[in-house]
Amino acid sequence: MNVDAIERVAVLGAGNMGHGVTEVVALAGYEVTMRDINEEVTSDGYRSIEWSLEKLAEKGLINESPEEVLSRISTETDLEAAVSEVNLVIEAAPERMELKKEIFSDLDEFTPEGAILASNTSSLSITEIAGATARRKQVVGMHFFNPPVKMDLVEVIYGAETTDETAEAAYEFVEAIGKTPIYVRKDVNGFVVNSVLGPFGDEAGWMVSEGLYEIREVDAAMVFERGYPMGPFELGDLTGIDIGYHVRKEAGKEVPPIVEEKVEAEELGQKTGKGYYDYESGEGANYEPGQGEGVDTLRIEARIINEAAKLIGDDVATAEAIDTGLRLGAGFPEGPCRRADKLGLDQVLEKLETLHEEYGSERYEPAGHLRDLVKSGKTGEESGAGFYEYGTNGEGAGREYTTINTSLNEGLLEIELQRGMRWQSLRRKLATDHKDGSLKVLCELGGWNSAKTVLECYQHADLESQRAMQASRDQPTPLTDTSGTIVAAGSSG
Repeated sequence: MNVDAIERVAVLGAGNMGHGVTEVVALAGYEVTMRDINEEVTSDGYRSIEWSLEKLAEKGLINESPEEVLSRISTETDLEAAVSEVNLVIEAAPERMELKKEIFSDLDEFTPEGAILASNTSSLSITEIAGATARRKQVVGMHFFNPPVKMDLVEVIYGAETTDETAEAAYEFVEAIGKTPIYVRKDVNGFVVNSVLGPFGDEAGWMVSEGLYEIREVDAAMVFERGYPMGPFELGDLTGIDIGYHVRKEAGKEVPPIVEEKVEAEELGQKTGKGYYDYESGEGANYEPGQGEGVDTLRIEARIINEAAKLIGDDVATAEAIDTGLRLGAGFPEGPCRRADKLGLDQVLEKLETLHEEYGSERYEPAGHLRDLVKSGKTGEESGAGFYEYGTNGEGAGREYTTINTSLNEGLLEIELQRGMRWQSLRRKLATDHKDGSLKVLCELGGWNSAKTVLECYQHADLESQRAMQASRDQPTPLTDTSGTIVAAGSSG
């Protein structure tokens, strides 16, 4: 089946992910049935879609009325009725393997012979899920990120028997609904984004557990010095410390003592009122610029880069796919492979070898692909090649923003840029490069493919303004515009 044959879609699940995926599919013009186990759940999901569409319409972010979009959405509690005439099923049930296998076994019986069966799982094996069917070649992973309406990325994951035809149809469908797909060509634990993101919190946990740094120092260093949208401990509090804990345990990995302590104390982050920071009687994540001076940020970034190198060496994903995934799925200011080429792969390898010699832990064992690149003299941008090739026509060339037009009218500067990376990365770069940090976002109208932001510049920005720019927590809502340019307007300070 190719993407042109997909006309009707079923989404199984009406929770946050399920109703979010349903909304995205309907916004793209497809007929979609949202199914869950009872009418109360489907009704709640439908009302959430209504609310979201109303908000998008109020902001002028959709080209149709909410009623027109809703006319393409139906709800159902009977599985057979929901999937009997669809071309694509996207399962978004809770993350329990036995439940998913039961669902896919039923899909094998109820769906048309040529239908593609996709799972939105964020961590479970696509190969094992596919084993519940007699059509393993037509099973694929389609991992949307939460919330689907705002998040641009979708990982398209091969199971052991997934055909190229199935994966390509899923990839093209993701593009058709206005999202950005990346291929995950092998069914590895954590897929791409979660695999590479793991050391961000893990290594930070080891560094604090060893007494080398305080929590606020590490978070401040990673945000204010290295440009990440939030610190690893702040991120852990946001997502839930227990989530990362269980992921590490299930993967058979050592857990940093500080993580163990928090889980045992049931201090799991924002959801319990206390985690690495205090959200009840304290100020929450209250780290400040300057607190991160002297923190060995390369120790964290070297491990992130090493995970990326493992995936490339094992033919799981390309450097481009990894960088796209981490920018769009995790908010990284630039992809880890691109950052590695700037740092110098020889420096990254040396850091890993030093750590491996000091600690003897497997987590510092350099990836074979990283060793091979350095051995062959491909140490990054300065050498002309690393994860990317550099030069006039090289893959690594042309990845920065290029100014197309500028105009200054009564103190208002408008700059039109060719989009070389995601808008959030540019916003981060503006905040990082401006010496006094004096940029403050006043209003944001753009999306993943284009963005318009009014920036008011102050000679002396207060801390709150700096933190707002540095954290970049609120991501823009996607538009249907595909101009490929970004317009930023700012008044001179």
